[in-house]
Amino acid sequence: MTGLFLTKNATPILGQFAAVLGWIINGIFNFLDSIGIPNVGLTVVLFTVIIYTLMLPLTYKQQKFSRMSVKMNPELQAIQKKYKGKQDQVSMMKMQDEMKAVYAKYGTSQTGSCLPLLIQLPFLLAVYRVVYAIPAYVDKVRAAYYPLVTELLNSAGAQDFLTNLTSAAQFSRQEFNENTIIDILNKASTAEWDSLASNFPDLSGVIDQARNVLEGFNNFIGLNISNSPWFSIKQFWAEGAYLLLIVALLIPVLAGLTQWISVRLMPTAAPATGDGNSEDMMKSMRMMNNFMPLMSVWFCFVLPVGVGIYWVMSAVVRMVQQLAINKYLSKMDIDEEIKKNIEKYNRKREKDGLPPERLNNVARTSAKSVEPKNTKKREITS
Repeated sequence: MTGLFLTKNATPILGQFAAVLGWIINGIFNFLDSIGIPNVGLTVVLFTVIIYTLMLPLTYKQQKFSRMSVKMNPELQAIQKKYKGKQDQVSMMKMQDEMKAVYAKYGTSQTGSCLPLLIQLPFLLAVYRVVYAIPAYVDKVRAAYYPLVTELLNSAGAQDFLTNLTSAAQFSRQEFNENTIIDILNKASTAEWDSLASNFPDLSGVIDQARNVLEGFNNFIGLNISNSPWFSIKQFWAEGAYLLLIVALLIPVLAGLTQWISVRLMPTAAPATGDGNSEDMMKSMRMMNNFMPLMSVWFCFVLPVGVGIYWVMSAVVRMVQQLAINKYLSKMDIDEEIKKNIEKYNRKREKDGLPPERLNNVARTSAKSVEPKNTKKREITS
């Protein structure tokens, strides 16, 4: 378990994603340092914008699928109804062929909604891994802990003191070495740094030096991003710094609010009338969408401010992207899209030596509304 957090993640796939993202965040911090503003909070902001911009093609593909599903789902359900109760192999194969043709008509597949999510999942997990363990990926932040780390390794009682800190609980199974010390100090609150200085007065010089550099790196709009908002609120209340208290309170509040708005902007296709399973699924999704913003508030109260900054910025970037995607897709000509998809599908069939299929088209429809009140379908034979 040596260097569980500080050592770069070696998990297959996730480790490779984290290594690439670590290279990006290290480059951002070095760039900011070169222009005189070496700040971890600002680094996280720019990092989040860049990462979600890189994921924009996947986001667009996923949202386009959701829009197309409004027209596609009734046709799929009609096919399922047509073969309902037929379990013989011939009927099942015919049903699969007809459903495959419908998916082709709308330019997607049965995994069309899942594949972008599966691709994004390790990416997003790696992003969180990098943000949560900045010293593991940003060289200059890691270097700021020296020579304090060396001194603590050679100081009697340092191991017992550090491993008894609250921030050390998650590292209790690690071997005590340089990585462990940096992991603990990276998660240590202001009060724990104060306790370290009072327990090792002989190291006050190197402690102050490391602390001053790190506080300069970690100061973001008056907050130390290594502290949690809850800790900061209590600290600012005791100090009478009410303006900073409000700023600390805004982090979790904005995390919940921005996620709530982001979820509301995402398109969701209404289930077909009478489809119990779809309706139950939609209810579960609505419940989850209402619950997650509240969870965001709680997590961003107790986790470091840096995580909250990432959470807020990711929701803000998603909101901007969603508004842009919504505007673009509202102008999408579904007839033209389907025509292209049918031509592409039939070219593929031709290569396989199969005759072209006559697929039903739809009337010209704006994609602006993804939950139309009238789900009655109009079809034109192409």
